Amino acid sequence: MRGFGAEELLNCYARGVFPMAEGRDNPRIYLLDPDERGIIPLDGFHVSRSLRKTVRQDVFQVTIDHDFAGVVARCAEPSENREETWINDSIIRLYSELHLAGFAHSVECWSDGQLVGGLYGVSLGAAFFGESMFSVRRDASKVALVHLIARLKAGGYTLLDTQFTTGHLERFGAITIERSDYRERLADALIFEADFNALPDEIPGTQALQSTTQTS
Repeated sequence: MRGFGAEELLNCYARGVFPMAEGRDNPRIYLLDPDERGIIPLDGFHVSRSLRKTVRQDVFQVTIDHDFAGVVARCAEPSENREETWINDSIIRLYSELHLAGFAHSVECWSDGQLVGGLYGVSLGAAFFGESMFSVRRDASKVALVHLIARLKAGGYTLLDTQFTTGHLERFGAITIERSDYRERLADALIFEADFNALPDEIPGTQALQSTTQTS
C-alpha cells in the first residue's frame, strides 16, 4: 500500500476496518471489515481464581510501553501454537509509527530481566484495539491482559476490540457481535477521549485486580 501511513491507519480504525498480511514474509497488507467482530465487554471481563492468584503474587514485573518494538517483534515470530503470523515488515513499520505518535501501546511481562510475554494494540478515543499477544512463560500474556483491562477501566475506555474471538479469549468473557452493532459501539467510543496513562507505568497485581470482579 504505497502512501499508506499512520494517519491512514487511524482513519481505518475509525471506520471499523483493520490491516493484516497474508504471512510474515509477504510484503503486502490488506484491510479487513468482517461481518462479525470480537470484543471483550469491560464490565464482563472474567478472571479465573488460578490466574487471579498469579496476578496477585506479582510473578512477573509488568510494565507499559517499555519495549513496544520487542513485543511486536515477538508477536511476529512463529510459536508452538501458530506456524505463521500475519505481522510483516509493513505492519511493524505502521504500528511503530503509531507508537511514536502516542496511539499504540504495549504491556510487557518480565522475568529476571527477560521479556517473557506481552501484548500491543491501538488506542483511539475511548476504544482500544487489541492486535496481538505472545507468551514464552506460562500465563504471561494472560497477566498482561489483566493489567490492560485495569488500565482501560481506569482510563475511561468503553470498547475493547479483539478483532475475532477464540476459545482462549472466550474464557475471559469475549463475545462475538454483528458488524452493525460493532460500528455503533465504535461510534459511541470515538466521541470520548480516554486516558491510557491514567495509572502509573507499573502497578502491583492487587491494584490491577481491583477492577475485575468475576471469578470461577
